[in-house]
Amino acid sequence: MAINISTLEKKIGINFKDKNLLIKSLTHKSFNSTDNNEKLEFLGDRVLGLVISKKLLEIFPDDKEGVLDKKLASLVNRKKCCEISKNFNLDKYIITGNVKSKKNVIEDKIISDACEALLGAIYLDQGFNIVERFIYKFWKNQMNNNISDQIDAKTRLQEYSLKKYKVLPKYKLFSNTGPHHKPIFKIGVTVQNSKTFYASGNSKKDAEQRAAKLFLKRVGL
Repeated sequence: MAINISTLEKKIGINFKDKNLLIKSLTHKSFNSTDNNEKLEFLGDRVLGLVISKKLLEIFPDDKEGVLDKKLASLVNRKKCCEISKNFNLDKYIITGNVKSKKNVIEDKIISDACEALLGAIYLDQGFNIVERFIYKFWKNQMNNNISDQIDAKTRLQEYSLKKYKVLPKYKLFSNTGPHHKPIFKIGVTVQNSKTFYASGNSKKDAEQRAAKLFLKRVGL
């Protein structure tokens, strides 16, 4: 199948030395069961994890390993890879076995795998520094703008409370109203001797998250 790889190269800002390597990264096993992108995807997954892990350590040197794990997971999952791929319309270049179908809709998993395979191909063709620069370029906004939203509010409030006061936030149930099948819980949260911030939800967990989020908003986090 002929694809215009030069257009993709322009979109990603990389001119491959080995064009066949780029084509292989775009080839799904449904098109070629033996010469496809599975191994490149395996490699790219590890490259992405390494680069993002390295950057997270630079940005958040004081974070605990568990917190870093959550941030990493929020940036290297299938949904995120698909989202990143939209920046250069990767799905338009993936080679699958159903090319004759009028409904040639590419599944998210295939797009995500191809994204990782592309990273593996860039690494092999251009080296670590180039693939690192590529990942920083396309993951930058996600890392800078969305990390705080991707980590739940209770975790962020706990980090804030432990760092500033060396104590954990305190959550208290103030009321449980509504019918049995659809209860409404009202939760209050305090940190040290702060004002109590209240929020309601259909579960204690939901109410606690909302209360923590409100607290963080009031303190500018």
